[in-house]
Amino acid sequence: MTDPYAHDPYADDAAKAHRLGRGVAAFMGRWRGAIRRRPWLNTVYKVLVTALGIAIVVIGLILVPLPGPGWLIVFVGLTLLGTEYHWARRLLGWLRRVLARFWERWNAWRAARKAAREEAGRGSGADTRKGPSRSSSPRAISRVT
Repeated sequence: MTDPYAHDPYADDAAKAHRLGRGVAAFMGRWRGAIRRRPWLNTVYKVLVTALGIAIVVIGLILVPLPGPGWLIVFVGLTLLGTEYHWARRLLGWLRRVLARFWERWNAWRAARKAAREEAGRGSGADTRKGPSRSSSPRAISRVT
């Protein structure tokens, strides 16, 4: 059998989470099985999970443009919906892949920008620090006059 995490750069983290999640998954499976044996309880459970999951996703989407954990809240809501709906699991998987690609591109862009700044700083010999230079400080100007 091939390792499902062989191509993943975060394979150790994923494998550890998979091992830690086995006990939780076994407990949740037993608990969910007990709920499924009672049709009325299964319906109530599914309605509650759906309502709570949609509410969490909507609140997260409202918070996305604001500073804070908007996308994290959306992911939590989709995870909750994913416990009952396959479409939510597929959407969450797609969003994780998109986020991973974005994060890799962002880090590559930042590294390239940092390298370009360092190259420009070495080539011109200028001081690349932000802020006023020493010669333009108010004290230096008052000493000259």
